[in-house]
Amino acid sequence: MTRPVAMTEVWRNTFLESVHLGHAVICDDSGQIVRSWGDPNAVIFPRSSCKMVQALPLITSGAAAKYGLGSEHLALACASHKGAAIHTERVNAWLGHLGLSDDDFRCGPQVPEDRDAREALIRAYETPCQVHNNCSGKHAGFLTLTQHMGAGPDYVAMDHPVQQACLAAFEEVTGEASPGHGIDGCSAPNFVTSLTGLARAMAWFASAAGRADRQSVAALELTKAMMQHPELVAGERRACTELMRAAGGMAAIKTGAEAVFVAILPEKRMGVALKIMDGTTRASECAIAAILVSLGVLDPDHPATRKFMTPLLHSRRGIECGRIAPAEGFI
Repeated sequence: MTRPVAMTEVWRNTFLESVHLGHAVICDDSGQIVRSWGDPNAVIFPRSSCKMVQALPLITSGAAAKYGLGSEHLALACASHKGAAIHTERVNAWLGHLGLSDDDFRCGPQVPEDRDAREALIRAYETPCQVHNNCSGKHAGFLTLTQHMGAGPDYVAMDHPVQQACLAAFEEVTGEASPGHGIDGCSAPNFVTSLTGLARAMAWFASAAGRADRQSVAALELTKAMMQHPELVAGERRACTELMRAAGGMAAIKTGAEAVFVAILPEKRMGVALKIMDGTTRASECAIAAILVSLGVLDPDHPATRKFMTPLLHSRRGIECGRIAPAEGFI
């Protein structure tokens, strides 16, 4: 089957209102497909779901050790955060440690998703800075690697040594030559891969504890950092944070724009990757939760699982009017 399959349904009263189609792959530690839905060879932009891959050179180069980066820094390097104080204060401190400032970023400013941070800016008549960008942790990692390499300031350029190191790491762990790249929302290159390649990379991360090479040690550090600091990887009320907490150390979970999700499952030595074709986040959150329930990683009755896999819909007056659920026959 190469066409996308129904993964998430939206019901209003007793009538099916919307259906979201997608592709998904589960790979084992040998890189082989355990199960797939739709087209496992679908070519996608992983977007922010692959930030842990982009962070590998930060560790393998020796930059993380040189600058004394800890698990919080590594979690932020993998993050798509809300721009809350717990994120921006840590990223600003990281920049200060490097002797750099917000002007050294190349990610661009973004209105923070965090309400307190957003309203604080409004009250102060201030505009967002680049540190508020959800990718500022990743870019702090890029700047750290840039400084370690003694490279030029335009670290998002495709021919920059930082991005060349990211591409090499990406192709190594996906097991594929990337057919090209696009520019992500944070202005950095985002490398194209097949869905199987992305799942294979996540399974490689999941099985890192069984290997002693430098790349694998780095992968293990990044996976542990994500699971240790889920609040830094996304933020309160976000799916990545809440589902990682619900998994209780069994999964590192990361979303990407346009409805991509991945999961690293160390205890099972498996990796998961999915893409909802219409780019709807509510559908990808439901689908990843359903897959993780099927694998025994999430309890279907956990409040966080229910929140993202089977949420109820309400009118603006609070009247229950519908529900979101995994499509019939999906899992």
